[in-house]
Amino acid sequence: MVTVGIDPHKNVHVAVAVDAEGRRVSRPLTVKNDATQISALLKWIRSIAGGTPVTWAIEDGRGFARRLADGLLLAGHEVVWVPTRLMAAHRKLHAATGSKSDPVDAAAVAHAAIATPGLDRHRIDERVRELRVLVDLRADLVKRRTVVINQVKAYTHLWLDHTPGDLTRAPGLTALTTLLDTSETGRHVRRVLSEMLSEIASLNQRIRALEATIRELVSPLAPALLEITGISHVSAAVLLAEIGDITRFTDSAKLARYTGCAPIPVYSSDKERHRLHRGGNRRLNSVLYTAAIVQQRFHPGARDLLARHEPTKGARGARRILKRHLIDVIHRAMLRDRASWQHHVTEHRLAA
Repeated sequence: MVTVGIDPHKNVHVAVAVDAEGRRVSRPLTVKNDATQISALLKWIRSIAGGTPVTWAIEDGRGFARRLADGLLLAGHEVVWVPTRLMAAHRKLHAATGSKSDPVDAAAVAHAAIATPGLDRHRIDERVRELRVLVDLRADLVKRRTVVINQVKAYTHLWLDHTPGDLTRAPGLTALTTLLDTSETGRHVRRVLSEMLSEIASLNQRIRALEATIRELVSPLAPALLEITGISHVSAAVLLAEIGDITRFTDSAKLARYTGCAPIPVYSSDKERHRLHRGGNRRLNSVLYTAAIVQQRFHPGARDLLARHEPTKGARGARRILKRHLIDVIHRAMLRDRASWQHHVTEHRLAA
């Protein structure tokens, strides 16, 4: 049996293969974190393992390695997650003193997987996987629409001395089209701007269609989550897509750290204070920021919390406290939703 330890990063992943005794059986492999990573890893491991069973052990960084784990699992391989602390313990045990590198970490991941048979197996929930695709596509379309809208605003201000309003809605597009038709701009400029307005209208339509599909999929999956003020269907879909199985966060504090909402303690001159955590999953952090802003406007309890902390923490500090409180609420809601999924699965099995 061959165990492959992987040290995942944002741009590249480093893989090391070891045998059942923990001995390396090849040189480390570095692959780019892109669409070619799965084929490169499978080609590499076939040349090493032949027909021997392979277990892929990945250091638990599911933000960077989720796509990798999904691809390996869909290719028919077993994938396990190795906690970072467990990897660090085996690195101290097996590596030379003071030795630390990506291959050393990857080998420590493999050794930890061999020594700990009960590690968490990677699983794919098809409903969540569908949401990931839809949410990612919507984000790409929104980015493209923003680029085109900014270009149109720049060109219209240059040629028409006019800055258009909201072009994500039909009235704004109609008003600008009418202005363009009655202006004295050259026909080439008019043609270019007309094509860009048509592209914006098409993107608006595609985004609305995606949002309708997301609403249809996420409503039965996250009823408790959607009851939270400030959590829209798109926000709930992002939470489900990025977090996946909420049970992997045993408490809300770990989820807060993952989302970048946990304040980091700083000690200076025997004084303890906390600073902003600039790490974590920024996509989830953005969802929480939006929810906090909406709650600040519409939720009486949130306004009371902000009013209580603003005198000492300031407006931004109070909002961070609200975001950290929202993590507790979201964690409980997602656990309730997850339990309802399992209940429905059990009922379906009994009915079958």
